[in-house]
Amino acid sequence: MKEKKGEAAAGAERIIKKYPNRRLYDTRTSSYITLTEIKQLVMEGAPFVVRDAKTSEDLTRSILLQIILEEEAGGSPMFSTSVLSNIIRFYGHAMQGFMGGYLEKNIQSLQDVQTKLAEQSKGLSPEMWTQFMAMQTPAMQGLVTQNLEQSQHLFVQMQEQMQKQTEQMLESFGLKR
Repeated sequence: MKEKKGEAAAGAERIIKKYPNRRLYDTRTSSYITLTEIKQLVMEGAPFVVRDAKTSEDLTRSILLQIILEEEAGGSPMFSTSVLSNIIRFYGHAMQGFMGGYLEKNIQSLQDVQTKLAEQSKGLSPEMWTQFMAMQTPAMQGLVTQNLEQSQHLFVQMQEQMQKQTEQMLESFGLKR
């Protein structure tokens, strides 16, 4: 994706328009782009929004879900049928509102682990990389354990929030525990 001269400051939200013919138009580069190019924007961490060209409705989430669907169909899926089924079961469930935050915090935690590993492995030769990976088993176990503990803590917080909300709702009806 080629940038034009005199563009807005880097970091300004990029606007992608989606037309009825399903084509995506990047207003910054004044060109049509593909889902692959939008995926690249995601990978680069570039801020963008996808809007319906007629209604200006925000379509970003649906485009991101479409990219995930293509990736999942591409041969090496990240989500098992069981995981997807469980996610679907949370829709309409009392915990739906908490699930997004819970997943987001856990994914952020995994990203932090990935970043730490990348920082530790910078500048390694192939031989050093082999030695580095041999030493990582205990370190990875520690990071995974830390991640699981963090996940458990988030789940306990979520349960406590639900309990408080339930108590507040019961009190509003004049019922006490």
